[in-house]
Amino acid sequence: MSKPFHLAIPAEDLAVSTKFYVDVLGCKTGNGEKGKWIDVDFWGNELTLHKTSMKLPSERHDVDMGNVPVPHFGVHLDRNVFDQIKENLKTNKIKYLDEPYTRFKDKKEQQETFFIKDPHGNILELKTLIN
Repeated sequence: MSKPFHLAIPAEDLAVSTKFYVDVLGCKTGNGEKGKWIDVDFWGNELTLHKTSMKLPSERHDVDMGNVPVPHFGVHLDRNVFDQIKENLKTNKIKYLDEPYTRFKDKKEQQETFFIKDPHGNILELKTLIN
């Protein structure tokens, strides 16, 4: 695909947000400035959580698979990582914004996808290809 990207998003409580990205999603942390921001290794991409009370706006858009939240960001994951995250969500009693479903059924790009919110309300889409 392409080179890794950098995305900075709001996170009101850095400790709570970091715990979500590390304990639930399995990411690792990197650089940071105590009380201001922290980098998260988002599967090879640099996701920076910035301490702020600002919230991103959100609305839904109709696409081929239904009505998806915008803005959102996410990643394509290996099946084992994807399934582990689903288990972590269940263990931590984190509800889906949009339950897992299959997109592009019976096509080579068939995938399972779901949407969740992080502790600050940022929306993530996680996907895995179904072979």
